[in-house]
Amino acid sequence: MEKSSRLGLLRHRDFGRLFAATAFGQLGDRIVFLALPLVAITVLHADEFQVGSLTAMTTAGSLLVGLPAGAWVERMRKRSVMIGADLARALVLLVVPVAWWADLLAIWWLYAVALIHGVLTVFFDVAYVSCLPHLVGRGNLMEGNAKLSAVRSVTSIGGPTVAGPLVGLVGAPVTLLVSSVGMAVSGLLTSTIRKRERKPEPNGRPRLFREIEEGLKFVVKRPVLRAIMLGDAIFNLFLVVYQTMLLVFLDREMGLQPFGIGLVLAGMGCGALLGALVAAKVSERVGQGPVIWLASLVTCPLTALMPLARTGWSVYVAAIGLAALSLGGVVRVVAQSSFQQALTPDPLLGRTSATARFVSWSGVPLGGLLGGASGSVFGAAGTLWIGAAGMTLSALPNFLSPLRTMRALPAERTAGTPLEAGSPIP
Repeated sequence: MEKSSRLGLLRHRDFGRLFAATAFGQLGDRIVFLALPLVAITVLHADEFQVGSLTAMTTAGSLLVGLPAGAWVERMRKRSVMIGADLARALVLLVVPVAWWADLLAIWWLYAVALIHGVLTVFFDVAYVSCLPHLVGRGNLMEGNAKLSAVRSVTSIGGPTVAGPLVGLVGAPVTLLVSSVGMAVSGLLTSTIRKRERKPEPNGRPRLFREIEEGLKFVVKRPVLRAIMLGDAIFNLFLVVYQTMLLVFLDREMGLQPFGIGLVLAGMGCGALLGALVAAKVSERVGQGPVIWLASLVTCPLTALMPLARTGWSVYVAAIGLAALSLGGVVRVVAQSSFQQALTPDPLLGRTSATARFVSWSGVPLGGLLGGASGSVFGAAGTLWIGAAGMTLSALPNFLSPLRTMRALPAERTAGTPLEAGSPIP
């Protein structure tokens, strides 16, 4: 597919619908990110450890079904998985406002909603990553990933900006209705994508554990993919430690109202949008490999500005560090995603995506618990310091790998040449 205008892939009908579905789905997801913890903090008056446990439940899905999800998704059409997951997430989110209206809402309801929503998100994400190469072709992966990152970044701005005033106006539980609508619209838009992939042919008797093993071996034997996964695992662990106490810090130590918290998080979205706009150019100039570790090394230390803040205007200055974190994160993820998708043959995309997600996210539930426990012992500000230091260290695995000097993928692999499991690659 050749770009026929400055719009590029957006002129492609099916990609345009995926782009629109991503916008609505991510808007709903960003509102959940702010509203669900605020239900615990402001409505149920949860303590630090309970907030950390809620974060752990939100991300426990990757640990529970992360590996088998890839094998299961590869037996189904990716589009159907995405539609089903979106509509199911929309229904699950309705539980919170209904329980609140019925005066039955308790922290256990939030734990259950967070866990089920997280499991469904695992299936959606695995199918989503595997869908893009089929939809646009491997030669357009960098552009496709950059454009999808751009719309995710815009919703990272719009989500908190919408959610903050809504929480203040109607309360956090009711705000989750908007998230539910966003997920439902995303599923409906995805159902209008015309291009159909062939239903995967059953390869004899399904052997789940063997299929999982193939995905693990493919990733583990390749130093580039192995380094990306390890770096992501460290980053995600400490990011969640940081994020678990961020809302507690802003609400209870900085005294911000939901609208102010929304503005801080919207600033992160601004950084993410800028990252999406410059990701391709930065990768081209710096090198697609070096940009992965440099992005973390340059931007993660700036998150230490937040625990230095005091009540008043300085907290908004400190939000610049969060915006920088998001900028670097998007630049890194765009480069990483293009590496992973281009180096992986089609039959293994689902399994390698699930494997990468499982390893990268396996420590995230632990991060939620550690963040809650650390907040109880060291306070919210102390936990932010720990998170900032850990995120900075996440650059090491990629720096110590071939990515340190790899400016681009070998041409034949970028084109999507299938790789044998034992073939030597960087």
